[in-house]
Amino acid sequence: MSEVSQSSEGALTGFKVLDLSRVLAGPWCGMLLGDMGAEVVKVESPKSGDDTRAWGPPFLEGESSYYLGCNRNKRGITIDFSQPEGKDLLATLIPHFDVVLENFKNGTLEKWGFNQAWFEKNAPRVVRCSITGYGTQGPLSQLPGYDFILQAESGLMSICGEEQGVPSKYGVAIVDIATGMMAANVIQGALLARYRTGLGQHVEVALYDTSIALLANVGSSHLATGKDARRFGNGHPTIVPYTTFNAADKLIALAIGNDGQFAKLAEILGHPEWASNEKYQTNTARIGNREEVDTMVGLELKKIHSSELIPLLRKNGIPVGPVNTVAEALATEHTLARQMILKHQHPSIGELKTLGTPLKMHQTPTAVRYPPPRLGEHTQEVLSEYLDEKRIEELRLRKVIA
Repeated sequence: MSEVSQSSEGALTGFKVLDLSRVLAGPWCGMLLGDMGAEVVKVESPKSGDDTRAWGPPFLEGESSYYLGCNRNKRGITIDFSQPEGKDLLATLIPHFDVVLENFKNGTLEKWGFNQAWFEKNAPRVVRCSITGYGTQGPLSQLPGYDFILQAESGLMSICGEEQGVPSKYGVAIVDIATGMMAANVIQGALLARYRTGLGQHVEVALYDTSIALLANVGSSHLATGKDARRFGNGHPTIVPYTTFNAADKLIALAIGNDGQFAKLAEILGHPEWASNEKYQTNTARIGNREEVDTMVGLELKKIHSSELIPLLRKNGIPVGPVNTVAEALATEHTLARQMILKHQHPSIGELKTLGTPLKMHQTPTAVRYPPPRLGEHTQEVLSEYLDEKRIEELRLRKVIA
């Protein structure tokens, strides 16, 4: 477990992001940018804040763990956009930022007066990133996006779950998280393009598009053959054996990636003849005999305790690992060595543990500079950088900010 501290400059130090998003995809994007050093200001409604503040239990001193898990490295302010002065304040802030990140319903910013023409006139260098459910074109473009619905609609659920069971969603909001990652990528691309053009641009990432892209090799196989995909449980559509098996004491995952690995596995399990049998010799042949291969391998694996089996297979270059619970995974020595659990001080919670960042940059390291902000925690601090004290007090009296 690692203590966080102020670090040297990150890769995005000097860039300023106005994060108008809420729930997961947008906040995840903002958090990634913040991890890399960007100065991220999260804007919320003074009445209720980000929806995820209410998504619990669990709560820590009134803060939901869901919200805490996707909003570090941000300063938080509140603005009531239902009031004209709230929109005026937004117009004042936008030109001071490099990026505006939003996931409002399509047309919301335009309805408020912030169309492309406004950006070109008033904030020509700003990159505006819109995260939408279904994009800005197409028959579903006006629908809101929900991760669970997108997992179902895209076909992702149809390839998850037991072979003879019902389609199953992923255990976390994978479409939201992947969309946030895509958004962070496209924002950085637009910022790089700005060095050449001198101008920002409007970029768009849709949950629908991301969910279709996540079909990856499965979608590619359908396009190549015209055949629909199906579920394989924990198995792989084009590699065998590649699934979970019971060792003597617990479930393990085994991933045989090539014929050489299969031959080595056969030798270790005391059946070198498998590798020369034409029914099992090649991956293509093993796919044709999937059930038989999985059964014979499984019978041998369950004779060996995982504490002996896993080191033995790894020593021989065979990909294998235990099927851990979340608690087990977060307690492993390697998780701690990779600094994937961080602890830092939160003003109301005290010591707060969060998952670490997977972004490891050796010359411009990532760091946690701010814990997830309380609602409106930095409103005074941030607005003081752009407005005089009299104007801030006026806005507070009129409940435009809190």
